[in-house]
Amino acid sequence: MPGSGPLVGRFRHRKEQMITIKNEREIESMKAAGRVVGKLLAFLRKQAQPGISTKEIDALGEQFILDQGAIPAFKGLYGCPATILTSVNDEIVHGLPNNRKLKSGDIISMDMGAIVDGFYADAAITVAVGEVQDPIVLKLLEVTRESLMLGIDQARPGKRIGDIGHAVQTHCEQHGFSVVREYVGHGIGRALHESPQIPNYGDPGTGPLIKANMTFAIEPMINIGRPETKTMANKWTVVTRDRSWSAHFEHTIWVTEEGPVILTREEA
Repeated sequence: MPGSGPLVGRFRHRKEQMITIKNEREIESMKAAGRVVGKLLAFLRKQAQPGISTKEIDALGEQFILDQGAIPAFKGLYGCPATILTSVNDEIVHGLPNNRKLKSGDIISMDMGAIVDGFYADAAITVAVGEVQDPIVLKLLEVTRESLMLGIDQARPGKRIGDIGHAVQTHCEQHGFSVVREYVGHGIGRALHESPQIPNYGDPGTGPLIKANMTFAIEPMINIGRPETKTMANKWTVVTRDRSWSAHFEHTIWVTEEGPVILTREEA
């Protein structure tokens, strides 16, 4: 989800608008967009190998979306110059692709989105490149991915947005990691960023009420070190202030009466 400064969604806290309830046709369009992104997740996971540049990952991802008959969600939005945002090691989110080549031992977050029939899907994964030896880094990836699933499980009718953030925060802090506070998840649908904001921290039983047919992008951003962030000179790439490594996982979900459905589930 691209952008910088006091904009919307993950970037900074903002005044909330009404949370949209999707109808059946709108959900079908979001399912279609989610399938494209799910396939893209699996495709890009395989590409994140030593020797490839983040610019090459961006080009491959853009062509994949176009080949699926979809529209890249990020490129051009808020002036974003990329289709796949690539954040390596101590970069948290919004990393701009460049000629940097990945090497064994790196980790890379790849954040991506697609539009189908005017509706968005948004997802991210962080993957190990080659052989990552540091057990703390491997644990970071495992715990962040687990926290996403725990947060998603709270997205049920009758729950509240604070329940999602509380589940993420509790799991990550129990394992000694810190939760980024300045960037948050968001509602999603006809716009990439809709209400509500979905922090990855909070108190249970607080925040907006969750109802069936709401659609959210839930996305823990978790650091090995402290939670503070810094935006680099390119005004996009956000890094940890203490330069500790960070992981980011995200799915677009649909709230049903039976519980949450992941629309961007990774598909081979």
